[in-house]
Amino acid sequence: MTATAHQANDAPRQVSTRNPVTARRTSSGRRSRRGRLAVQGFLALVAVLWIFPVGYAVLASFRDYSYTAQHGYLSFGGFTLQNYKDAWAQANFSQTMVNSAIVTIPAVALTLFLSCCVAFVVARFSFKFNLALLGLFTAANLLPPQALLIPVYRMFRSIEVPFWFSESGTLLNSYWGLIAVNVAFQTGFCAFVLSNYMKALPRELYESAVVDGAGVLRQFFQLTLPLCRPALAALATLEVTWIYNEFFWATVLLQSGDKYPVTSSLNNLRGEFFTDNNLVAAGSVVIALPTLIVFFVLQKQFVAGLTLGATKG
Repeated sequence: MTATAHQANDAPRQVSTRNPVTARRTSSGRRSRRGRLAVQGFLALVAVLWIFPVGYAVLASFRDYSYTAQHGYLSFGGFTLQNYKDAWAQANFSQTMVNSAIVTIPAVALTLFLSCCVAFVVARFSFKFNLALLGLFTAANLLPPQALLIPVYRMFRSIEVPFWFSESGTLLNSYWGLIAVNVAFQTGFCAFVLSNYMKALPRELYESAVVDGAGVLRQFFQLTLPLCRPALAALATLEVTWIYNEFFWATVLLQSGDKYPVTSSLNNLRGEFFTDNNLVAAGSVVIALPTLIVFFVLQKQFVAGLTLGATKG
């Protein structure tokens, strides 16, 4: 009887010491699952809201305007490829895409190279005006372009260049002027990103390079630039997108229609009395294709550049 009584008294104690722990684990597990489900649901909703306009524009680009005018834009049917043929012919994409390439490729290359030079000096050399120099280059991104419209326009109109360099004799109506203004406004951001990236590189690498007799130029071209490949790929993707889609300075600095970039081509698809939205959607898809190609080509390096250092303590 005494042993039975002791067992009866011990049983509730075992339950009381184990159940709270199990209950806490169960409740924490439920809260964790609910949190994950809530986050996944929120991300799914944001993804749908983000993708829907793009997907609808792509769908509309393959539909005939007469069909949508009769059945409405929420209908399904009337698919055709004629919108892309008409958009390519009316918008003169063959010329405007060449103009954008003439501006975008040199502007991106110059921006990344000059940014690497500035970032290397700021990250690897200590001097009195180190941070001030980086702030000077970054300050170009703090002012809106509209505030500098008149000063930049007057400056470019006053700068005289040879006629073989520009048909107007100034930097106006010149690809070089548009390249220069894009490089000036984008170098600060790229220098800021690259300087932080270069500061994270181990100093032991540079000390070993100095011991091996590598000079500053060799450290820059053979050591720093190869290590900055992920960051350069990420910045190249962003810069191609920003400079390729730039329209403000093109309308200000260019004065002849044969030099306008591809972003101006959509104006040629607008009618005088009505606008074929399906045709405009097809033109928008054509304009977006080069940036999408660049992103998918550099996708691996782009993601690596964005996530670098995310797991460091």
